[in-house]
Amino acid sequence: MRILLDECVPNPLKRLLGDYDVLTMRQMGWNGLKNGELLRRLVEEKFDVLLTVDQNIEYQQNVAELPLAIIIMIAQNNRLEALEPLIPQVVEVLETIRPGIVQRVGVMGN
Repeated sequence: MRILLDECVPNPLKRLLGDYDVLTMRQMGWNGLKNGELLRRLVEEKFDVLLTVDQNIEYQQNVAELPLAIIIMIAQNNRLEALEPLIPQVVEVLETIRPGIVQRVGVMGN
């Protein structure tokens, strides 16, 4: 499974997902891309999942028709210390998520 960490997600989170093929925006040379262009490139490069903290992405783009899934991590902030505890939930979701799905994990109600 190919996963891209959105640029708003700390790159060190990648090491916590060691069982997956995880790349970062920087590694792909995609820093600064707008969501529409980012999703287009994810499809072109055959990524399966976008891991992000951008809670608005599902309202800005028609994700349901894309051949990839999005996991939105919800925490107090987007620092590693706040996101690291969400990794077990992320891994659980990765086991069952399907293309076209947007799944939120973390502290709801923020």
